Amino acid sequence: MSKLSIEAVGKLFPARGAAEPTRALTPTTLAIADNDFITILGPSGCGKSTLLRIVAGLETASEGRVLLDGQPVTGPGADRGMVFQSYTLFPWLTIIENIAFGLRERGVSERERLEVARKWAERVGLKGFENHYPKQLSGGMQQRTAIARALANDPKILLLDEPFGALDNQTRALMQEMLLGIWEREQKTVMFVTHDVEEAIFMASRVVVMSARPGRIKADIAVDLPHPRPYTIKTSAAFVALKERLVEEIRVEVVGAH
Repeated sequence: MSKLSIEAVGKLFPARGAAEPTRALTPTTLAIADNDFITILGPSGCGKSTLLRIVAGLETASEGRVLLDGQPVTGPGADRGMVFQSYTLFPWLTIIENIAFGLRERGVSERERLEVARKWAERVGLKGFENHYPKQLSGGMQQRTAIARALANDPKILLLDEPFGALDNQTRALMQEMLLGIWEREQKTVMFVTHDVEEAIFMASRVVVMSARPGRIKADIAVDLPHPRPYTIKTSAAFVALKERLVEEIRVEVVGAH
C-alpha cells in the first residue's frame, strides 16, 4: 500500500457574483511510496499548491479523497509536517521554543521536547542560535527553523510549498543540500512543490509535472541519479538532459495557456 494515496482529487472554487466557478484542479490521482521524495512542478496557478494544501488538510477537496497510511485525511494533523514559503515562526518564541512548539502542543515533557529540539537545531545547522529570536536571524536560518519544527514532530510525511522561493540563489542552493542530506539520512516521505526545474530534479526521486490550469498530471518522471547527490551533479549530462526535457514540458504549458 502507498504511504500517500491521492485518489481522483479535484478542486472547484465557488463562483463569486456572476462569475463561473473556477476549476483549480482536474481530478488527480497520485501514489507516493514510503520514503519517496516527490517534487511537484508546474506553471504558476496550475493547482500544485492547492493539491499540497488538500493533502495537508488545510483545503477541502471538491471530489475524491486523500489517504495517509490507509486513513482518510479530514483536516490538519501532526502526522503531516507543513513548511510554507513564508517562515511562519512565532516572533515571541526563541528558536528552540519554535522548534519544540508542536511537541509542547502534544503534551511532551519539557525535558524530552528540548532534547528533540536541540537535536534538530543541530541537524539543520542552528547550533549556537537556539536562544535567538527569529528577527535576529537571516531568512535562510528562519527557514531552517521552520523545517526543524516540522521534523521535530516526526511526521509521516513532510509537505513543503516552495520553501526556498524567497531565498537568494546561494542560500537556496545550500538549503537544498541540507534538506536532501536530511532526507538521505532520515528517509522521510516528502512532497515538495516548486516552480524551479533544477530544484525539482536535484531534490527528487520522482518529478511530477502538472499542466496549466485546470491542473492535471501530465508527466511522472523517475530521477535516476545516485545518492548521496552532490551539487556538482547539476552539471552532469544526465541532469542537463532531464532539465531540457522538463523545461520543454513546462514551456509547452505556459505557451498554451497564453
